[in-house]
Amino acid sequence: MKPSDEQIKQILGLKDKILEKMTKHQEEIDFLTKNLDVLDTILKQSSFSKASDLIKSSTKISEPIEDSLDTNQESIPLKKNSDGSVIANAFVSPDQVSIILENNLDLTETVPPLKSFFIDRIIGEMKKKDDNDVKDGKISKESVIDCMINKNGDTIREIIIKNYRQKERVNEIINTATWSLARMIENLE
Repeated sequence: MKPSDEQIKQILGLKDKILEKMTKHQEEIDFLTKNLDVLDTILKQSSFSKASDLIKSSTKISEPIEDSLDTNQESIPLKKNSDGSVIANAFVSPDQVSIILENNLDLTETVPPLKSFFIDRIIGEMKKKDDNDVKDGKISKESVIDCMINKNGDTIREIIIKNYRQKERVNEIINTATWSLARMIENLE
């Protein structure tokens, strides 16, 4: 039995949706693969390097962006996976990570997934662990991770994460911030 014209149209529509989803998932797979490669490189270096040297892989020294930043902080570019364009720069110091968005980005806190994923899920889980460590007496209340967002009007200019305390957290913060910012940009397009 031969399919009708209407069935053929439905099949073609389904095929288009499947191809679209495959493309989207392939971009995410490429992003995750790239991050796994970076993490593998960092893990290989960790047995031979000081923690402060780990951040230097694939980074460049840049000029300070604001007076609040140390003059010797390193700039880690956060790039969109789809085209490799820089969307922000992360500056890591011993007590905080500052993520400064590119000036041409007009992202607000209301654009998903910043709050739902990055702040509530990633930073929120780190905060819960820190709160438990405070209860257990392992760390002081002042050492709990904290996230602040500096804005110009409604537009996000900088995300500051204080008291990250562990180098593993820096990697997770930078990777998830990159993913979240890229998705925010996609959601506005």
